[in-house]
This record gives sequence, structure tokens and C-alpha cells, in this order.
Amino acid sequence: MTLLYTEVEEELRASVRDLLADRCGFDAVLKRVESDTPYDMELWKTLGREIGVAGLLVPEEYGGAGASAREAAVVLEELGRAVAPVPFLTSAVLATKALLEVGEEDLIQELASGETTAALVVPLAASPYRPLRETVTVGEDGTLSGEVRGVAGADVADVLLVPVGSALYRVEAEHARIEVVPSLDLTRPVATVAFSGARGEVLGHFERRKVLAFGAGLLASEQLGVAEWCLETTLAYIKERHQFARPIGSFQAIKHRMADLWLDVVRARAAARNAADLLAAPSDHLAPSGASGAAGADAELAAAVAGSWCSEVALHVAEESVQLHGGIGMTWEHPVHLYLKRAKASEIALGAPGAHREAVAELADLPAPA
Repeated sequence: MTLLYTEVEEELRASVRDLLADRCGFDAVLKRVESDTPYDMELWKTLGREIGVAGLLVPEEYGGAGASAREAAVVLEELGRAVAPVPFLTSAVLATKALLEVGEEDLIQELASGETTAALVVPLAASPYRPLRETVTVGEDGTLSGEVRGVAGADVADVLLVPVGSALYRVEAEHARIEVVPSLDLTRPVATVAFSGARGEVLGHFERRKVLAFGAGLLASEQLGVAEWCLETTLAYIKERHQFARPIGSFQAIKHRMADLWLDVVRARAAARNAADLLAAPSDHLAPSGASGAAGADAELAAAVAGSWCSEVALHVAEESVQLHGGIGMTWEHPVHLYLKRAKASEIALGAPGAHREAVAELADLPAPA
């Protein structure tokens, strides 16, 4: 195991960062979130087709890059640093992982090409460790009815992957009613997805915990990117902002706070990289549940540790960033509020910190408190 980035990962990072710097500046993000179409699908097509991030987790024989969770984590770090409004987490991570688990071959090739976008129809706040309340049912004629609230990525998906019981159904998005609802994170809208006699195709057996835990482990890398941007931007600001004829960064109290934040981010990087490394699964074939590296208890434990720590660090660093920026940090024009909202919304995404800590205790076989 190594927590260091490989040369290939750094090259991937450079490609994604350069594209985001050119196409996803803060002015463009602010303008987009004020519109009716927060997601930048043109940017997503470029990322998916030209850089190939849509198929990172897909084996080469199915048109993907044959990469692993480590490479996907690097992309998520950069997307977090830019609060990029693209459906990478929902389509290229969650939906793709679900398809890999059920052994689906045709749709996975469409996702890998970047031509099709999918969404896993579960609430973004769904916890890997607790059973979901069943809100979609299958009729005698095989059609689906019901609704799921708080689904991320559904409004830009071509295909919906709907878990019902232990089965995963494929439903074309045009056969569902998708209504975007207000969300704290303006760059990642959520929607209510409703079905009324929608035709669905059974893809196979589906283990929600495994897929959601995988997503939570990689979401930690996005949270790391959010925290890194906030720390670096705040450090640059306190070096330039003067009070009493001195940079405010020279005040001892500010130095102590920044040192604490730096230590938090370093620990978050270690946790996120550890999770990505252990979640890195063999990509030489499409396999049903139990064949990938994410199945092990060590990988799930690492994901729970990363989910617990990184979510709280991202929020804390973002809050400190707003405060240390002073008045300018409270304005709409400064992008720090986008990071605070992303950090707060992702804190409860795919399991709240408390749920992850409970999972850590269970997986590490820690004794219950007296």
C-alpha cells in the first residue's frame, strides 16, 4: 500500500485541473447556479469523452479506462477543489459501481463512452449502514410505482437505476417524473423521482451497503478537495489582508488556527487516500457481488474512517475560511460560500459522521461504552 500519488495519477490530475481552470471558473459556476440548469453538461461531456473520466472504473474490454478507485479519487479531489457542477459522483462512481456489482455489460459500455449518464435512485443522504425505507414497489405486471426523494444527478440522467428489494431495475428517465427541489448545495441539485407504472428491466442482485460504502469512501476525496481549496485560499488571503499595518496572518492567534487547519487537512488526506487505495478493485472483468476489492472488511472500515473524518474536516475548514475572510467571505460574489454549502450538504451524504463512527466501532470490533 502507498498513500503517495503515482505518476499516472498526477498526470490525470493535471489534465482535469487544466480543463476545470479553463472551463469551470468561479464566475461561470456562480452564473450557472443562478440559472435553471446548474449542471454543466458540456463540461461533463468533455471530461467524460476526451479525458475519459466517465469510464475510469470500467474494465478496458467494455470500453473503459480499466483504472481503479485511486484514479477516481484524484478526479474527485479536483472536482471538489472547483465545486464543479458535473455528475461524476452520481454517474461515474455510484451508478457505475452498481452496474459492476450486478454484472451488467451493455449499459456499462454506454456510461464508459460518456454518451449516457445514469443515476442511482436512492436519497443522497442514504446511509450504507441502515436499511432504506422501501418507497418503490413492483406491480404484478412488472412495472414500478412510487417515489424517492433527495436523489442527486437524476435531473440530468438518461437512465435511472432503481433498487427494489434486492434487485436493481433499469428505467429510462423519460418514463419517470423528475422534479428538482431546493437544495443547500447549489452545484449538486437533488430531485424527487416518481414512477407510475414505469417499465423496468431487472439487471440483477444488488447490495446497497457495498455500493453506498464505496461511494462514501470516494466522496471523502471530494471533501478533501473542498478542504484543500479553502485552506489554500484562506492562507493566500491572510498574507495579503492588512490590519494595523500588518498582514493578519502575522497575528499569533491566526497562525495557531491555520496550523490546526493544516493538520486536519493532512490527516484528511491520509484517510481519503487510504480509503481510495483499499477500495481500488480489480478491473479485469465485470463480476457480481463479492469479486471486487471493495468487498473486504478492511476496505469498508477505511471508507467509514474517511467518511467520518473528511466530512467534518471539510465543513470545519470551510467555516473557518468564511470567518477568516471577514466581510468579503460573507458576500455572494466570493466563491467560499459554494464550498461551505458543498461541505455542509456532503456531510450527511451517504452517511452522516455519527453513522460512520458507529460503523468503525462495529467493523473494528471495538467494545461498547460502559
